Amino acid sequence: MGDYLFIRFFDEAGPATIDQLGGKCASLVNLTAAGLPVPPGFAVTTAAYTSFVELTGLADEIDRLLEGLDPEDVAVVDEVSAKIRAEFLSREVPDAIAGEFSRAYEALQQRFTKEQPVAVRSSATAEDLPDASFAGQQDTYLWLRGRDAVAEHVRRCWASLYTSRAIVYRLANSIPDEGLSMAVAVQKMVDARTAGVAMTIDPSNGDRSTIVIDAAWGLGESVVSGTVTPDNLHIDKVLLTISEEQIGEKHIEMVPDADSQGVVEREVEAERRGIRCLSDDEVTAVAAIAKRAEKHFGSPQDIEWAIDRTLPGGENVLLLQSRPETVWSTKAQAATPTSSGFGIASITQSLMTQIGR
Repeated sequence: MGDYLFIRFFDEAGPATIDQLGGKCASLVNLTAAGLPVPPGFAVTTAAYTSFVELTGLADEIDRLLEGLDPEDVAVVDEVSAKIRAEFLSREVPDAIAGEFSRAYEALQQRFTKEQPVAVRSSATAEDLPDASFAGQQDTYLWLRGRDAVAEHVRRCWASLYTSRAIVYRLANSIPDEGLSMAVAVQKMVDARTAGVAMTIDPSNGDRSTIVIDAAWGLGESVVSGTVTPDNLHIDKVLLTISEEQIGEKHIEMVPDADSQGVVEREVEAERRGIRCLSDDEVTAVAAIAKRAEKHFGSPQDIEWAIDRTLPGGENVLLLQSRPETVWSTKAQAATPTSSGFGIASITQSLMTQIGR
């Protein structure tokens, strides 16, 4: 993979720690190592962020700007946030980091016959984050082309550590900025015909014998953000067959736009709205990947997946992310045993072990 200090390719052998890679990138490295179909890419590690803020003097400037800041003074917090984020985008990246990034970007592109667009996603190192932007873990930039554009958006991910909300959250909860860091994923963009999410547990009742898939046309951001009503499918985890389905309206889709080199929202024509956006074989393939992810991590998973329109059938179902399901898993672990010594969670776990999930 090359001798890198600030870069880690997803398919590079070795341990994948959250301290170095953040949660998202560590998961992608683990999934790749498990042989799951993850689009290729690399992580700009937390070492790059730390070196950037220290070598440029930005760490000291951030400390100065945050000193004595009142989290209740919204106007001042917004002003400080804007100043810090502007510094992230204006300061020169040290040659060692910039050089490694250029080498890694070129090495990734050399895997393909022509330059491919990429996605840039922040990868937070902390787990106790609010749902939006304490560490920018929701920041995702799609369909980027060219080394310079990608590098700029890596810095935007770094800068998202200092949104107004992130600053207020840390101040209000007495969380120090010392040691704060972030990794960033740079990954081949998937040209998704269909995409969505899948959970290896029924989110409505905690049933671990069921996989639930939400699917819509285009990129999965419309499903994740809740801007469309997706197809909702319940899959038997053993047989991988559909037990229930509800066809969503799927009135819009997010698709690539060559002119803007980005992503645009467009209406889905009426005839596609009323039909399922996955074939039976694709449903089985998505469910099988979700099941493999659950088996690899040893706990129920919440995955993001996509079907790449540029790849042949049988190779086009890709895994974009896998994270632990937390609500029902936590409840199951805390389940009260029955008089026979087995709670519902224990019975379910025993059954799933017997059927070789």
